[in-house]
Amino acid sequence: MMTAVSGPPAELHDALAAVLDGFRPAELTRSVQRLIRRYREGTPPGDVILDSELDAAAYAGYRMPATFAAASAALRQVAAAMPGFAPRTQVDVGGGTGAAVWAAARVWPSLERVTVLEQARHAIALGERLARRSASPAVRAARWTRTVIRTEVVKPAADLVTMAYVLGELPAEALPGVVRSVAADAGLVVLIEPGTPAGYARIAAARELLIAQGLSVVAPCPHDRPCAIPPGRDWCHFSARLGRSALHRRLKGGELGFEDEKFSYVAVSPRRWSPAAGRVVRHPITRKGLVALQVCTGEGLVQENVTKRQGERYRQAREAAWGDEWPPRPHSTATIRRNVT
Repeated sequence: MMTAVSGPPAELHDALAAVLDGFRPAELTRSVQRLIRRYREGTPPGDVILDSELDAAAYAGYRMPATFAAASAALRQVAAAMPGFAPRTQVDVGGGTGAAVWAAARVWPSLERVTVLEQARHAIALGERLARRSASPAVRAARWTRTVIRTEVVKPAADLVTMAYVLGELPAEALPGVVRSVAADAGLVVLIEPGTPAGYARIAAARELLIAQGLSVVAPCPHDRPCAIPPGRDWCHFSARLGRSALHRRLKGGELGFEDEKFSYVAVSPRRWSPAAGRVVRHPITRKGLVALQVCTGEGLVQENVTKRQGERYRQAREAAWGDEWPPRPHSTATIRRNVT
């Protein structure tokens, strides 16, 4: 099975290209390298790292396509588990230049009012500039508010609250208060972190806090029970493949025309929806007449071997991808990789 390669929508691609054309490629590359170094050195989260127009543009060019891809993939999986959910309001916490807002509007065109909370004023200015190029009226009219996240988040009530790649920038002791406050007065909360052991550990900790708060898991887990993955031995994450433009390849310092963005996420709601019966949590292994699937279920992790003699189930297994619901719902085509558009 071939893996689909996709990228941000045309209007976001064009908006990013217009912004980046205002800077010399060498300037953007140096800024990206500086930002990477500052993040790896553990710059205190309270410091505003994106402290210039150049840094904000470099960050958007370097990270926004991948963040959009991860958020789109996660939100499409969530939407599959919430038939009939049509959010009208969204709050994006620590929204940067707005990738999760663009992604949500693609998944739920019902959005009417969007609020982005962000601390870096140059990221806000750039996010607003990019948003004006969106095809979504909600994104174009989004309200951007400068907010510093410390021990809790002050925000309006919303049908949908997103927070992508933020928990890792906070002190560990701030996580419980921030997570609980993010979930307050929300119809759906989606938290996304890098698909690394550390990123997954933050998602797992947040998941426990939210379940204890009385919320139910919508995705990716098919249950509200403790995670079946032994701590420290493995981690739950998914992948979204996106195409790279020539400038994106230069900023990334890579030669391939695509990249795989690994991410972990959890979505919870005060309402109990219809989670998947199971979730494929590794690349399926396909051999002649056999597909082996590692599936997270309500009973824990299981390996299901589907043979050609099983007919339609075998055909479905051959179409299954990492991150898919298993078995698929009737008429469901939602997958992590194939639907990032």
